[in-house]
Amino acid sequence: MTATDPWIRRFFPSPDAPVQLVCLPHAGGSASFFRPVAQALNPRVEVLSVQYPGRQDRHNEPMIDTIDGLADHVSRAVTRTVDRPFALFGHSMGATLAFEVAVRLERAGRFAERVFVSGRRAPSCHRDERVHRRDDAGIIAELRGLSGTDQRIFGDEELMRMILPALRNDYRAVETYVWASDHLLRSPLTALTGDDDPKASHDEVRAWSAHTAGDFEMKRYPGGHFFLIDHAPDVIGVIGERLARPAATPR
Repeated sequence: MTATDPWIRRFFPSPDAPVQLVCLPHAGGSASFFRPVAQALNPRVEVLSVQYPGRQDRHNEPMIDTIDGLADHVSRAVTRTVDRPFALFGHSMGATLAFEVAVRLERAGRFAERVFVSGRRAPSCHRDERVHRRDDAGIIAELRGLSGTDQRIFGDEELMRMILPALRNDYRAVETYVWASDHLLRSPLTALTGDDDPKASHDEVRAWSAHTAGDFEMKRYPGGHFFLIDHAPDVIGVIGERLARPAATPR
């Protein structure tokens, strides 16, 4: 692994890859979540995985508890590190963040080949969620219900104490996010969803189509919020196939 920026991890550097994919983790997640994606797409696509402060090797750094604050930092990191055509992929909180990063980059004149949003409703679909206000047991119950975490972790009290602050911080960021921009992306957008995801209904995911002037597609998979774990080969295949095509002309 190499890192040229505190926000970016390159697990499998591929300087000859024609496109780079910037991956943004879910709430409580870290850059290492996308290591298998980086390995699978190498050397056709170079994956740049975002590492948020307050976890793993950045655990001593202050966390950022707003989507806007994270998007400002990530967009600057992308500007510093991306040196060829690029795409964005975000899951759950990372999907909302990918959208806001794309908005900032487009305003600066940089356009993604495609934006992939996974496991998240469109920014225009608001829900009044307050998981970040729960006690630790309440946050753990929420995490268990999403079935995306190795169950053995819940029995490790020390590990849970380490990850709960980042979880609470990230839930606060995404639950207090308010869509306030009328910017219409020019990049094409692919929305991925589980057909039994309690965090994103079919209509809420379909609403992403109103946020881009580019081509839009929606792909559904069996499963819940972390459907992409069970369907990783299919999801990775979609990413690789879409990035092998020229970007569609904006509508």
